[in-house]
Amino acid sequence: MNWVFFLLPASAFVVAALQGGMEPLTAATLAAAEGAVPLALGLVGVMSLFLGLMKVAEDGGLLAATARGLAPLAHRLFPEVPPGHPAMGAMLMNMAANLLGLGNAATPFGIRAMEHLDSLNPHKGTATNAQVLFLAINTASVTILPTSVVALRAGLGSSNPAAVVAPTLIATLVSTLVAIVSARLLQRVVPPPLPAPLPAPLPPATVPVPWWRILPAVLGLAGLIALLALFGQSVGHWLVPALVVGMLGFGLMRGVRIYDSFVEGAREGFRVGVRIIPYLVAILVAVGMLRASGAMAMALDPLARLLQPLGVPAEALAMAALRSLSGSGSFGLLAADLKDPAIGPDSFTGVLLGTIYGSSETTFYVVAVYFGAVGIRRIRHALAAGLLADAAGLAAAIVACRLMIP
Repeated sequence: MNWVFFLLPASAFVVAALQGGMEPLTAATLAAAEGAVPLALGLVGVMSLFLGLMKVAEDGGLLAATARGLAPLAHRLFPEVPPGHPAMGAMLMNMAANLLGLGNAATPFGIRAMEHLDSLNPHKGTATNAQVLFLAINTASVTILPTSVVALRAGLGSSNPAAVVAPTLIATLVSTLVAIVSARLLQRVVPPPLPAPLPAPLPPATVPVPWWRILPAVLGLAGLIALLALFGQSVGHWLVPALVVGMLGFGLMRGVRIYDSFVEGAREGFRVGVRIIPYLVAILVAVGMLRASGAMAMALDPLARLLQPLGVPAEALAMAALRSLSGSGSFGLLAADLKDPAIGPDSFTGVLLGTIYGSSETTFYVVAVYFGAVGIRRIRHALAAGLLADAAGLAAAIVACRLMIP
């Protein structure tokens, strides 16, 4: 990210110097820095609302219940992990947090899961098949509610902030499927350095989980996708009010002190909103300089002409590339694009950019953090599987938005 942050304004400076446009470049730089703080402060309230509601749901046991619902599928995906092993519980909590859009909660569970998985690792320092598959699923995690994107769109005055929910769900389903398949196929191409030992035998009282236990969850997810696909625009206006009432009602029925719990979660939302101000200043200034100098137009015009027959805006590739490198940087780029009057939050391009952000992950960051936490130096096919999932998510996001957004 250091080189990215340098190259963006440096390119703008060179182009402006050659074209004699230093005066507008200076004005754009200062205006971008001034605009970052009001944008971040506008997000504080919405972020506090969503994280407050999610805290109520978490205290009411929704996260744990979601993890239990995912258990049958997880046992099929990770047969090398013995049932009842603590790694399985940590992985399930991580997947449940990602499913509900709780990225901040997912990371601690993910690191803990890697630590438990490493306890089963016969080749310390080299990623196991289970570790690679878990990381690939993490980078492409199925997401029902992309909280940060919905909050940003709402803060920018979108008429339907939840318009990204349906295409994000579809894109993450596709990217997750590709992540699983690619991780399974590539593990044969990049095997461990030595033959792995046989998996631990199942406890006598444990039987394999039958597929029919997974069927209700699969049918429910398919029904949700169909509902959002058919009535996404109209249902989107119901999502936020229904989420407020549903989460508070759920917590009340579970005996949660919903007011105290909401305030605790909202306090974290406030901290998140303030914490992103420096990142927004950095990327908005860099992108603002790039636009004002004309360097961005010079770079995007050839891409736009190349992708025009497919109806794909060039900004989509820029978002996809930066998303794999930096979460804060890509969020800042998303904010800058949605603030641009030529794009806006409710245009096809605006919805597509939000979908790309919500349906992909900072693959390089996740690889570094998760594997670094357990001393993994040989990552084998983890990065390849993650990037393939990112590419599949990008293609699925484009197709879903093209079909669902007028």
